[in-house]
Amino acid sequence: MGKQFHEAKKEWQEKLTRTQERFPERKDSFVNSSDLNIDPLYVPHQESIEEEYMEKLGFPGQYPYTRGIQPGMYRSRFWTMRQYAGFGSAKETNKRFRYLLDQGQTGLSVAFDLPTQIGYDSDDPMAEGEVGKVGVAIDSLEDMETLLNGIPLDQVSTSMTINAPASVLLCMYIAVAEKQGVPKEKITGTIQNDILKEYIARGTYIYPPKPSMRLITNIFEYCAKEVPKFNTISISGYHIREAGSTAVQEVAFTLANGIAYVNAAIESGLGVDQFAPRLAFFFNAHNNFFEEAAKFRAARRIWAKIMKEQFGAKNEKSLRLRFHTQTGGSTLTAQQPDNNIVRVALQALSAVLGGTQSLHTNSRDEALALPTEESARIALRTQQIIAHESGVADTVDPLAGSYYVEQLTDQIEKEVLTYLDRIEEMGGAVQAVEDGYMQREIHQAAYEAQKRIESKEDIIVGLNEFQLEEEVQADLLKVDEQLEKDQVQQVQNVREQRHDSTVKEKLKALEEAAKDEKSNLMPFILDAVKAYATVGEICNVLREEFGEYSGV
Repeated sequence: MGKQFHEAKKEWQEKLTRTQERFPERKDSFVNSSDLNIDPLYVPHQESIEEEYMEKLGFPGQYPYTRGIQPGMYRSRFWTMRQYAGFGSAKETNKRFRYLLDQGQTGLSVAFDLPTQIGYDSDDPMAEGEVGKVGVAIDSLEDMETLLNGIPLDQVSTSMTINAPASVLLCMYIAVAEKQGVPKEKITGTIQNDILKEYIARGTYIYPPKPSMRLITNIFEYCAKEVPKFNTISISGYHIREAGSTAVQEVAFTLANGIAYVNAAIESGLGVDQFAPRLAFFFNAHNNFFEEAAKFRAARRIWAKIMKEQFGAKNEKSLRLRFHTQTGGSTLTAQQPDNNIVRVALQALSAVLGGTQSLHTNSRDEALALPTEESARIALRTQQIIAHESGVADTVDPLAGSYYVEQLTDQIEKEVLTYLDRIEEMGGAVQAVEDGYMQREIHQAAYEAQKRIESKEDIIVGLNEFQLEEEVQADLLKVDEQLEKDQVQQVQNVREQRHDSTVKEKLKALEEAAKDEKSNLMPFILDAVKAYATVGEICNVLREEFGEYSGV
């Protein structure tokens, strides 16, 4: 950059100062969610443009994957369009799945109810009042058979948001596939299976960290040999962000957890390239459009460098950060819920421009209730309009070269690496979780964000500005209270009809295997599932052996 450039920049700055004397800026300072300053203008800031390009960006499908993990990205095929669904019974959820597939959805995403997520059967006293409320109740293989009835598992990819009992639900999925005649080598999908973020942000944990990490690495090892096309973990920043983190914290804590899982797998005897190609990630998309798009690009670059330089991965697939995105549930308002359609569209667009592999768009009424069929359809149509009508999928990484986006990507990378260094000094993510460090950082960020909303420094349309007098929508989805009674009866019927001696035998074998730290528990859980042992029964065997986690 020569003298002419610098003189022109100086002249612009002088004109800007004179203009601001007449028209002051709207705010004293402009910052994003990560408290990074937003300058009024971005320009090239490096002399060696070509060298910097190859080091920081490269080409799509090539290291460091800043511009995307595939050479042609969406010119070849669109991202997988998933709509997260699950409510009430397996039968009702199956109907919603079939409806969404008929409407053009290309992958399933299962939401489980709270008792299932924490390993309790529907007739357990701990489950009372929660059965089927925030997702589908799955107690036994019979429920999973109903949930997936008529859905060809050799053609449909399924994502399951399940963590502490992930091994049990994956075994149920494998068993249903086998009953359909689909070998486990052919099934595709993802289990979330990310327990560290449960300790950090979400709370649906069962066991302490050490045995939980054992279960996760057992899944890595088993699937590498037996279920090679299934993503064995979705390392999740989504819930970290929903708990109140900044965008930088979301990436930093998620990648720190990823490092912990890789270390645990290597310590269990696995080679990095045995399991790393099936690692997947799950991020949030919020309203600050450019921050979100830059966040995804920075995350890809950082992970590629970690896998190559820290872990010595040789397989290109081990270096590629593949991720699913869900639009930000915590950004949606109960006030003027139709405004949420616009928010979701912007968030989805940032994910697509950031290079996501899979996307769920929230429904407009999710701040009030589970989505109605109409709301779910609008959310799906949002993705389809972006894909087919906007033109943003016609070229790879169209935001690249934006002075703002590139500098923001660099800023986010720098801040994330600072966090990762700090967590490494503490002894890694598991130690940081046990010390409560990440939790405290998120709580502080959430507090600061709430202060900005209350002071109206941050405007949320319809919430703290531009309000209307309005009544709550009448057409919200309600889960029938009879459902819990029916589900309780169903699980009791399963227990009466199965072979009790076989169930006891399989649960005893699991108990013995759990005592031996070198045993992989997956084959034993699969045997118990096929005998129609329930989620609660299997989890209780492991509770007895591993204990329960009570929090920091």
